[in-house]
Amino acid sequence: MGRVAKGVKCSVIGCGKEAVRSISAAKVRMAGLRIGSNERRAYLCKEHYKEYKRKTKKEKKIEQWRYKKV
Repeated sequence: MGRVAKGVKCSVIGCGKEAVRSISAAKVRMAGLRIGSNERRAYLCKEHYKEYKRKTKKEKKIEQWRYKKV
């Protein structure tokens, strides 16, 4: 049973909702979301996870293009 299933709160500063996803804190910081400084994992609620996906969409597409076979 993971921490999300146990009811951990969202790691974004100012948000107290229940988390639905756990992501690497470095990736979340690169996306521009503000989280605590000394965490290894970032726990995101539904709204912040959606924001994270929107902000990283372009980078994911570029990575796909890099590995696409010609």
